Amino acid sequence: MAARPRRKAVVCDVGGVKVGGSHPIVVQSMTNTDTADVSSTVNQVMELARAGSELVRVTVNTEAAAAAVPKIVESIGKFGVYVPVVGDFHYNGHILLKKYPDCARALAKYRINPGNVNIGKKHDDNFRTMIEAAIENAKPVRIGVNWGSLDQALLTRLMDENSRQPEPLDAATVMLRAMVVSAIESARAAERYGLGHDRIILSAKVSGVQDLIEVYRMMAGECDYPLHLGLTEAGLGSKGIVASSAAMSVLLQEGIGDTIRTSLTPLPNGDRSEEVIVSQQILQSLGLRNFSPQVTACPGCGRTTSTFFQEMADRIQSYLREQMPVWKGRYPGVEELKVAVMGCVVNGPGESKHSHIGISLPGTFEEPTAPVYVDGRLHTTLRGDGIVAEFIEILNGYVASRYS
Repeated sequence: MAARPRRKAVVCDVGGVKVGGSHPIVVQSMTNTDTADVSSTVNQVMELARAGSELVRVTVNTEAAAAAVPKIVESIGKFGVYVPVVGDFHYNGHILLKKYPDCARALAKYRINPGNVNIGKKHDDNFRTMIEAAIENAKPVRIGVNWGSLDQALLTRLMDENSRQPEPLDAATVMLRAMVVSAIESARAAERYGLGHDRIILSAKVSGVQDLIEVYRMMAGECDYPLHLGLTEAGLGSKGIVASSAAMSVLLQEGIGDTIRTSLTPLPNGDRSEEVIVSQQILQSLGLRNFSPQVTACPGCGRTTSTFFQEMADRIQSYLREQMPVWKGRYPGVEELKVAVMGCVVNGPGESKHSHIGISLPGTFEEPTAPVYVDGRLHTTLRGDGIVAEFIEILNGYVASRYS
């Protein structure tokens, strides 16, 4: 079963990366370094880009951070990394973009939160200044509403209007409605100031799964701007991964979403690029994009008391990820490869036949042989201590012959 056709959105160019229309759904991430620390930020931007992030956002909250941005963009280019860098502005973006024109030029896009600029007030000079900077430098903007920093004046107005209705909506629905209104009204204001319709991306971030689904369904039905998806604070570990997957998968299956981020809270000194891999896996699991070969492996049971198949599955998955930077350029289409590493005779042969290449390892008390299947047919049977190395050799040969 395929996902529904993508919602028709205008195409926004972000530093050469096309967002919206029929273009692939874009994976993005954000650094958590002090942007003023050029070396640390450069290293993390490159780490995220090499993991597959197609846009990387950095915090621009101080003068030191704004002054560092051009150095960061120049440095990653010297290392051969050309990922668009997006500036995340809150409260003082109008000051920093005006005072540091090199920063405004170096960034590929500006993120503006209408909840902490004075959009909607009698004088919205701060918002207008940021839009004028975007126009002057030919940059797109993401107008990103967060429920944690929603424009309280707007929310109060909508609550008052709702209370006068014959059948008022519940407060939670009015709040989500306020987020949609805030995003769309801000976008229209930006257009009145001269920003092109195709220079705007919208987002409405919440931290609840059902709330995210509802607010994006609302927004998707009322505009044709590209939409950026993601829970605003997904959380730690499995909670963050599951919540993000649950929320975004529903919307993506409905054709809603043009760019995504999985906002995981990393452990201290944890791997920031995990959020990139999770976003890629969501898209690949839904059949929307392919990023790297997939390994199918059984969960194990009493028939597989040995840990050998687990270790082999991990080694094969790691090997595939390590090879992808080379394979991607050498073997077009290799990211669609499906590999099975199974642990016993029950589903091992069948699952291996469903993959491009697979191995069925012996379970507890089974004959110590490991049949290998290629394109649904028995290719060979491996035995002994060199199974992993022999299987990798067969895998390499298959990739070279199929994808050359």
